Amino acid sequence: MIAAMNFWGACMQTFHITNLECPSYADTLEHKLRSIKGVRFVQISFATNTLTIDCDDIESIKQAISSLEPKVKITKKPKKSYIFTPQLFILLGLIALFLASLGCMHWLTSLEQKTSDFWIFSIKLLWILIYLVSGRNVIKGAIQSFKHKEFFDENVLMLTASIAAFCLGAWEEAVSIMLFFATGEYLQEVSVKKSKQAINESANLIPPKAHIIDTTTHQIHDIDPKDLAIGDRIILYAGEMLSCDCVLIQESASFNTAAISGESLPVESKQGDEILSGAIALNQAITLQVLRPFATSQIAKIADLIASATTQKSPTENFITTFARYYTPIVFALALALALIPPIFFDASFEEWIYRALVVLMVSCPCALVISVPIGYFGGLAAASKRGALIKGSNYLEALSKLSIIAFDKTGTLTKGVFAVLDIIPNAGFSKDEVLATALCAHNLSNHPIAQSIKDAYHKLGHTHHISEYEELSGLGVRAVCDNHEILAGNDKILHTFDIAHNTCHVQGSVVHIVRDKQYLGYILIADVLKDEAPQVINALHKLHIDSIMLSGDGEYPCKQVAQKLGCSYRHSLLPQDKAQIMRELKAKNSGKVAFVGDGINDAPTLALADVGIAMGSGSDISIQNADVIITNNSLKTLLQSIQIAKKTKTIIYQNIALALGIKAVFIVLGLCGFATIWEAIFGDVGVALLALANAMRCMRI
Repeated sequence: MIAAMNFWGACMQTFHITNLECPSYADTLEHKLRSIKGVRFVQISFATNTLTIDCDDIESIKQAISSLEPKVKITKKPKKSYIFTPQLFILLGLIALFLASLGCMHWLTSLEQKTSDFWIFSIKLLWILIYLVSGRNVIKGAIQSFKHKEFFDENVLMLTASIAAFCLGAWEEAVSIMLFFATGEYLQEVSVKKSKQAINESANLIPPKAHIIDTTTHQIHDIDPKDLAIGDRIILYAGEMLSCDCVLIQESASFNTAAISGESLPVESKQGDEILSGAIALNQAITLQVLRPFATSQIAKIADLIASATTQKSPTENFITTFARYYTPIVFALALALALIPPIFFDASFEEWIYRALVVLMVSCPCALVISVPIGYFGGLAAASKRGALIKGSNYLEALSKLSIIAFDKTGTLTKGVFAVLDIIPNAGFSKDEVLATALCAHNLSNHPIAQSIKDAYHKLGHTHHISEYEELSGLGVRAVCDNHEILAGNDKILHTFDIAHNTCHVQGSVVHIVRDKQYLGYILIADVLKDEAPQVINALHKLHIDSIMLSGDGEYPCKQVAQKLGCSYRHSLLPQDKAQIMRELKAKNSGKVAFVGDGINDAPTLALADVGIAMGSGSDISIQNADVIITNNSLKTLLQSIQIAKKTKTIIYQNIALALGIKAVFIVLGLCGFATIWEAIFGDVGVALLALANAMRCMRI
């Protein structure tokens, strides 16, 4: 069990649920629990088999669940599912016995001796026993549904269909309905459990244990990561995942940070570096000190985001939930009409048309749809998280698949957010090296990003500086005295302020003018560095028919330079409110979804306005809180992969919808025309559910 404090000050608890067979059961149970007195919040996730609840008395909730859904149990720890269980062997034994008795029955009916009547009667008694044993859960479920006045439950329908078959004298079909439906339900239940287990294991980032160093005895003990406290020292062995955010104690170490950043290349860290939870130790055992407890560490935040994402349903999921609510009653009404109208109004055989109605009734359960759709979306969310994209719900995953345009912030999103020297333009009589060396004299004591870019460009030159005076001139630049030379470095205003003769008043871009002893040496062009993958990603988006536009607060020249390199449109000199207004305009004139990608505090309003707000992982806390998607590794390639995953997931979901509805429609038509038997309808219905589930699992492997 996981517990956390919510904003009411009460305890929010999370439990694992077993035997939750269908999303509709989860929705119904959640609705009923919400109406119980003392329950302030409740949320059930079918995809992760979890119950999150804030209530006064958890024991009363357990009793209520037992009363509402007797098969459903809640536990503190998840239970592993197995294919080979006693239930499977019982079903296999019953199938073998039924098939053997079926052969005997056909042999006995071919005999004319009266002695065969006794054995025929005995076989029918055996069939009743097979029916009751195989259908015990169906019968219990139907009784429970009748108590709750739920008459279109699949258990009620199968019980009704099998009893109707008995009444028609179709004993073989009656037993086969219950036996093979129970077998199909078991296989479907196991498949769902294994699917969810595989996806949860893929998305689960929480290590099972941590190795703490006892400060008194210096012995190492294994404890639950949730019990680690700030200041504890731990050992992380090679190949293990770090459970809490820590500080590296030893001199150096290598880590694989793919779980939190999506980047598979090793990261080299030195003593004192912060190591985020989720990092995997490489090559050696590593000693670290806990910086933050598990609950507030990076890995816990990611795990919470993945878990909560499953509760945010996409429009397709909501449609399927609504469709399923009406589909079963409509098919039942169709079957009832089929059983009654031809015999009453057209003098047809009751027996024949009731049989046809039973065939139609066999495809009345929409399980293939209601199970495969959420499993598919959860698989897509897990696939995206493995690549470093945290998507806060399947609704945003679906929205990503429908993007028509993406608006990008420039600095820190399309660019590295790091200034670099683009070019050096010396005045007549001076060299580039001389201009750069003089610029460093002025900026050597500054921490400004532009000063750092000059230092980075200068590191190859050999020059010593003896700075005797230094001052920063607000809105102008800097003044320094180095080696007895007065140096000025700054914008065009500094030249006019100190009456420096020059002929470069209208240079576009970020410019640093350099002056030594009142003599103009030239200027340096500074530019933000474009991310290496940016052109490739923008080009790939165009191939996906997704337009790109850059929205920036920078001036026209730097924006134009970046936009030309990327081949996208741009808007410059924008204030936060300007970006928000442009986002409203883009949403109004685009039929598809509109996304915004940013990383700064000033991007938060635009992120909130976009259909999909995407925050780069290096961004501010405010921008991340307002975002619907978080790119943890700050890579544009991960953004592209997320969109590709979303599109592939949508394709697989639509395949399942077409497959399930197509097969069911075929059997309804065949049943109406009398070309399909109950046996075929059962196998078709169970088969399409298993096929849809297997197809949904492909989402995890995108």
